[in-house]
Amino acid sequence: MRLSFYIIPTMYHPLPYKKPKPFPGTTFLPLLICALTILQIFFSISVTAQGNLMVMPRRVIFEGPKRYEELNLANTGKDTARYVISLTHLRMNDNGGFELISQPDSGENFADTFVRFFPHSVLLGPNESQTVKIQLTKINQMVPGEYRSHIYFRAIPNQQPLGDNTPSRDSGISMHIVAVFGLSIPLIIRVGPSTTRVAISDPSLQMTTDGTPLLEMTFYRTGNMSIYGDISVDYTPLKGKKVHAGDAKGLAVYTPNQLRHIKINLDKLRGVNYHGGKLHIKYFTPGLRIQPIAEKELVLP
Repeated sequence: MRLSFYIIPTMYHPLPYKKPKPFPGTTFLPLLICALTILQIFFSISVTAQGNLMVMPRRVIFEGPKRYEELNLANTGKDTARYVISLTHLRMNDNGGFELISQPDSGENFADTFVRFFPHSVLLGPNESQTVKIQLTKINQMVPGEYRSHIYFRAIPNQQPLGDNTPSRDSGISMHIVAVFGLSIPLIIRVGPSTTRVAISDPSLQMTTDGTPLLEMTFYRTGNMSIYGDISVDYTPLKGKKVHAGDAKGLAVYTPNQLRHIKINLDKLRGVNYHGGKLHIKYFTPGLRIQPIAEKELVLP
């Protein structure tokens, strides 16, 4: 007998597929204990990879006269893969993590009612690509503000064909574990002018146990829309020239959140100990570094 466990982690990035060797056994209890242990291991993994699905662009934003967008999907792996596409709702917490929600909070609007897309699933062979078309609808029903949902691409695991009863040397129970992964990107509709502002507050610098300089700060957002940008940090010593100390790409504060706590590992620079001098922090729209959204200086002791 074969038992199949399909694990669906609620996270942004995909878990890689891993098929363990068959587990021999004559009773169900040892198998159950083993399965629960493996499930615990899978859910404790810190996932950073994004599997074999590439999605461009990584954000869909409708504003002004824009009513239509195309997403380009590409399978960069060696196997054929199927993905089901849907709209879901995620809320950001103060530390930048996400949780699945079903109802909007005060000051939060979902975008799923006002968009349609096609196709709803894709089958991609190795190195194949396909376009997903997204279009706004019911525009006359929108009031000024921001509407946000997330486009979710869920991988469908390959199923063993019916009737494939390949005999096994072992007469016990085998276990087949498949991790189902997903990838989400934000879909944002903006109606009317933005009143959003961002301030950087409470910056501090400390050294981790391995000597890495860790910069911490809090972003405070006000206004009617989300904010998105990159962070750049420069260090100016008491004596000497300014040097670039670190970057953080694609940092967002979504509505209705008013703050986000941020941590950035700065570079370990030769001859730089980050004692004395100052750090200059810039938050800017990608490609518009010379016009920062917010700035802050931290004088170091």
